[in-house]
Amino acid sequence: MKKLLFDPKILKRHPCFSAEAHHKFGRIHLPVAPFCNIKCGYCDRKYNCVNESRPGVSSIVVSPEEAINRVREIFDRGQNISVIGVAGPGDPLANNSTFEFFEKVKKEFPEVILCLSTNGLYLHEKLPLLKEYGIKTITITINAVKEETAQKIYSWVSYGGKIYRGKEASEILLSNQWRGFREASKEGFFIKINTVLIPSVNEEEIPAIAELAGSIGATVMNIIPLIPQADFKHLQRPSHKMLNSLREHCSQYISQITHCKHCRADAYGVLGDDRDIELELLNARIGEVYSEYV
Repeated sequence: MKKLLFDPKILKRHPCFSAEAHHKFGRIHLPVAPFCNIKCGYCDRKYNCVNESRPGVSSIVVSPEEAINRVREIFDRGQNISVIGVAGPGDPLANNSTFEFFEKVKKEFPEVILCLSTNGLYLHEKLPLLKEYGIKTITITINAVKEETAQKIYSWVSYGGKIYRGKEASEILLSNQWRGFREASKEGFFIKINTVLIPSVNEEEIPAIAELAGSIGATVMNIIPLIPQADFKHLQRPSHKMLNSLREHCSQYISQITHCKHCRADAYGVLGDDRDIELELLNARIGEVYSEYV
């Protein structure tokens, strides 16, 4: 039986888990995790790319100390932020800086919901740390249940100091993803499953992901349409009809998220009305300097 590690009411303040909350509460993603341990065919991680809004993009990578300073400044300005998360630009669980940052946040802002997004490769190993630092919500990106499907999506997996490719990489990744998911669910974490809809690659497998995720105990599922780029730049973006049909079909197994905005790794503000944290803080500092001379 699933534990209740945290009060379910917190989800009413989490914009990425609740359609109602995303109009009322904001979130901050701090880009403290540069290293990634897998290569997804759809992923193109960029820095200093201000014109794109999608996972894997951030203006800069910051240290844990720089990140907590940004959080302090934002909260000092009275922003209605309910969630502090780490979503990249690499995988948070593959970076010690993630936990250094969360340790600082927990001490200074214990009332805020802490969240992270991961591919799940290290999830079962890092669960004790997630509990220690008070992370309450986890998003796991799972794109397959079959190894042959995973092989089409992932080029390599870095695990235990070794690079794996092909069948071996897929076996390790899928085994660890689903194991970590099961263990996190049993421990009482609130879990959102992200699945990228990749036409001709995994579209027929997504209902199976939804059914299994629902049976294990995920809170919600977010089916994300492919953005054709990187190794998958030749593929077509899924149609609205395909996306909506899959969401409707999968809703019999697990609640579906439909308000996702493809958040950047340095997202800040209310979903759909993101703000540039670097620009805002820079302008605030300029204003402070100016006020000293008038």
